[in-house]
Amino acid sequence: MKNALRYSMLLVLLALLGAAAFTTQEGYDNTPYLPDGKWRVHDKQRPRPRVVTPGDGMGAPSDAIVLFDGTSLGEWQKTGGEDAGWKLVDGAMEVTRSGAIKTRREFGDMQLHIEWRAPDKVEGKSQGRGNSGVYLMGRYEIQVLDSFENDSYPDGQAASMYGQYPPAVNACRKPGEWQTYDILFKAPSFEAESGKLLSPAIVTVIHNGIVVHNARAFLGGSTHQRVPEYKAHPATGPILLQDHGNPVRFRNIWVREL
Repeated sequence: MKNALRYSMLLVLLALLGAAAFTTQEGYDNTPYLPDGKWRVHDKQRPRPRVVTPGDGMGAPSDAIVLFDGTSLGEWQKTGGEDAGWKLVDGAMEVTRSGAIKTRREFGDMQLHIEWRAPDKVEGKSQGRGNSGVYLMGRYEIQVLDSFENDSYPDGQAASMYGQYPPAVNACRKPGEWQTYDILFKAPSFEAESGKLLSPAIVTVIHNGIVVHNARAFLGGSTHQRVPEYKAHPATGPILLQDHGNPVRFRNIWVREL
């Protein structure tokens, strides 16, 4: 009986030790504090990053909001609120000269992934060739344009911060090939009462895997043939896709709120 009791107690002790080992977090509690005074260097009590499953191939990460998966325009509407008038073609949405569309949801700081394709049949030149645009918060445009062997003004080429800054390089693929924008955006902030700008909108743009803007500040809302300026606006806004009359296609659109 005594041996059985000892054996049972040993099992309990081992179980407790195993549970303690499982719940103990790796790290230190005797290292100096970092400058903000909140966490130590290698602090074992610091919250672990939450787990997010990366997208596989064309898939979105597990925590992303999928805005277009090739099957429905349900997340989009016309600027007046009506259902989006673009058409679905081969898993993509295509501009139909029915006007710009915008997301039903609104976003501030975000990571945006979007793929687009200019028509494979080249028609027009300069701004008349494969023209569209991605407007962050409905105001700050990253230009969409067929810039492959197509001369146009620098701050209007593909991946430009339209009317403000050209991309660092022209990373455009040939007409008819899919292009990718990965955009990190920090929304501007304004003083509540006066509307004074406190911090500008800042964007990083990766075009086909190449950084073309690195944490660059917008000079204001995007405009045509005018100097941009800031006007106070809400903390969130829609993502808008421009209808410039060219049958540009978009696919695989998702966003992560930051």
